[in-house]
Amino acid sequence: MSVLQTKSLTLSYGNTIIIDELDLSIPKGEITVLIGANGCGKSTLLRSLARLLKPISGAVLLEGEAIAKLPTKEVAKKMAILPQSPTAPEGLTVLQLVKQGRYPYQTWLKQWSKEDEEAVQRALEATGMTELAERPVDSLSGGQRQRAWIAMTLAQNTDIILLDEPTTYLDMTHQIEILDLLFELNEKEKRTIVMVLHDLNLACRYAHHIVAIRDKKVYAQGKPEEIISCQLVKDVFQLDCEVTYDPLFGTPLCIPYGKGRCVFQREGAS
Repeated sequence: MSVLQTKSLTLSYGNTIIIDELDLSIPKGEITVLIGANGCGKSTLLRSLARLLKPISGAVLLEGEAIAKLPTKEVAKKMAILPQSPTAPEGLTVLQLVKQGRYPYQTWLKQWSKEDEEAVQRALEATGMTELAERPVDSLSGGQRQRAWIAMTLAQNTDIILLDEPTTYLDMTHQIEILDLLFELNEKEKRTIVMVLHDLNLACRYAHHIVAIRDKKVYAQGKPEEIISCQLVKDVFQLDCEVTYDPLFGTPLCIPYGKGRCVFQREGAS
């Protein structure tokens, strides 16, 4: 079942077409990862899914309804987005940041409630940020900051979470930490997660569904083990590689060709 769809979606920046008549289906309750070369339109597409970018033509459907026609707060109760490299005002604490995730539920008649407080505490606990709640966001490490922002999206309590390159600028340990957190959210709470990732091997490890973007359209979409191949990597990334299997997870593992130090004896070498 698809929770998010695009129908003949066309997006642009100025006069430049970025996405052209793209049809896409995001499966409910799964992790979907968008992949593709730099500048192919992954982040643009994600922004459009979140209704942050108005299409030239076509439509985004949220649970079968045109998202452009839905009230803003209704969309915000169903879908949260974490943009690439977000920044918080200087001095803002983790707790203050996470509380902002409750804005869709605030009205003139319904101010801060026990339900809001419980949602914030659950989000802090789920991301391991409870002990850091009073710390300024700008004093945290990269991994801690990213967890604080994810806590804010969790406090929004939506079934769909969109993330634009959530592991950018993080070291290997923090990349795995963040992706493990998102994986657990999907496993335990069946949240639909859509993210843009640059690391193809991590995308294959964590995604149930991969969407490869090329030439402004969907080149291929499906389970990683069904669509990731040497030909896909060549066509989408202009890179020659070997595709084998991750020895720990059994998911596709891309080994790119290129120059580098080789410790093996080459055939024919003396």
